[in-house]
Amino acid sequence: MTGIREDFLAVGASSAQLLREPAVAEAWSKPSALPEFGVAGLAGHLAFQVLAIPEIVAAPIPEEPTISVLDHYDRVEWIDADLQDDISIRIRSGGEDIAADGPGVLADRLDAALEQLRAELPAIGDRPVRISLWGPWSLTLDDMLLTRLMELAVHSDDLAVSVALPTPTLPPTAVTAVVDLLTQLSVRRHGPTAVLRTLTRAERAPQSIAAF
Repeated sequence: MTGIREDFLAVGASSAQLLREPAVAEAWSKPSALPEFGVAGLAGHLAFQVLAIPEIVAAPIPEEPTISVLDHYDRVEWIDADLQDDISIRIRSGGEDIAADGPGVLADRLDAALEQLRAELPAIGDRPVRISLWGPWSLTLDDMLLTRLMELAVHSDDLAVSVALPTPTLPPTAVTAVVDLLTQLSVRRHGPTAVLRTLTRAERAPQSIAAF
């Protein structure tokens, strides 16, 4: 099994553990650290990054063109969307729907999906897959898992901060994969000079090199 698949499963398991923290249940109906996102909805969105995968690998190989990860981020609607745009509202409401039965049930569903994927992923080639809500394109499975790994890492931090818990420690290889992806997205958005200066010259650094 590829390293990205192992990292995805490991960070998914870490996310399930975070969902079982008492602090998450205590804050379930409260606002999260993200604007317009409640803790429950954020937890559901976090879990979705794993829960979506068994269905997409069970689907027939898509006919839509397979594109690169960076091309994927050129096409997704949510990156530059306003909080009240349809895509942003759909993401938040989707998270709330997934979390509707509470943190314990959500963590159980996440654990079950991870167990299924541990059994299935080693036998699946790096074939095209897609999430139909995105648009008419596909990613290779490993690229899809990289995008989900990044989401798990970022939203684990969001959820932990929202409930005043330490951010989960991720495997070093997962950190490398996520930081590499975010750096490429930052360079795409801000240009190489801005990223270089931020990493090496604080006195000339721009205010932000956020990837999104």
